[in-house]
Amino acid sequence: MSGLRDGDDAGEPVDDGAGIESVEDGRLDGAGDTDGDERGAGRRHGRVTAHRTPPGGNSLAQWLRTRHPLRVTVQYVVVWLVRVVPSLRLRRWLLRRLGATVESGVAVGLEATPDVFWPDRITLREDAVIGYDTTLLCHEFLQDEYRVGPVEVGERAMVGAGAVVLPGVEIGHDASVAANSLVTRDVPPGVTVAGVPAEPMGAEDSEE
Repeated sequence: MSGLRDGDDAGEPVDDGAGIESVEDGRLDGAGDTDGDERGAGRRHGRVTAHRTPPGGNSLAQWLRTRHPLRVTVQYVVVWLVRVVPSLRLRRWLLRRLGATVESGVAVGLEATPDVFWPDRITLREDAVIGYDTTLLCHEFLQDEYRVGPVEVGERAMVGAGAVVLPGVEIGHDASVAANSLVTRDVPPGVTVAGVPAEPMGAEDSEE
């Protein structure tokens, strides 16, 4: 699939001929802010790049401009197979065919969904566990732009069933994400988070 042309990934604003201006300076506006509770929290936006889309509709309505439709179709079929095949070994093999980095011992549960548009931005470190019906998102379609960022799940980290991990998030080694959580920022190594948005368990009690 490497021969199929996608949206530009240059480091400067460009027009790819399809009317999309791509801005990739390594972070979004405000990503460097560290005020209040955000200080030192490991914000994901520093790893997310924004691509402005032309006026006249939201970015999802213009998804054909972002990646080659044939590529997305093939990836969708492979992602569907990843969700339903019973073999963990086969799931790892399929994810690698999509371009994801999948190290040894990774266990991906049934119905877990890697990103359909940019699965190659996913990294799963050794012995990581991705629970049933988890979603790993490497993109966000917004009104005036779409955003793309990597997702990394560290060595021996665990992501519980039904959790959603947003683009740009890094989950540290031996960290845990509770079931049905929404992970909007980094999870430090060894820490357990839960909730929407996910926060370290026991954080409210410690503040009191």
